[in-house]
Amino acid sequence: MQTLANIIWFLFGGLVGGLSWIAAGCIMYLTIIGIPVGNQCFKLAKLAFFPFGKEIVYEGGNVSLFINAIWIILCGWELALGYATLALSYFITIIGIPVGYQCLKLAQLSLMPFGAQVKESQ
Repeated sequence: MQTLANIIWFLFGGLVGGLSWIAAGCIMYLTIIGIPVGNQCFKLAKLAFFPFGKEIVYEGGNVSLFINAIWIILCGWELALGYATLALSYFITIIGIPVGYQCLKLAQLSLMPFGAQVKESQ
């Protein structure tokens, strides 16, 4: 079931979301200071392409909080707004509710990606 859900997700929004993370990572790679931030963006792009069957665990400290604050100002709010808009459009239909929940999960991750670990669901 997760495979089918991931394929549907990829076709109806996952591709755009993953490409957004890749674009944000490329923007961060323009500076030497942004390279670690870009690496995290590329890791999270894989989640944005295929989110079903994965969960997000937040582990982080003051450094993650500081980087997340900068991230929200530079790129995070645009990605979160896009995912929130997608979630609202999916919640309109009953069959789209599971997809809408994935969009909300990714919207939260778009605001606080640093200190987050992606793990396979049990």
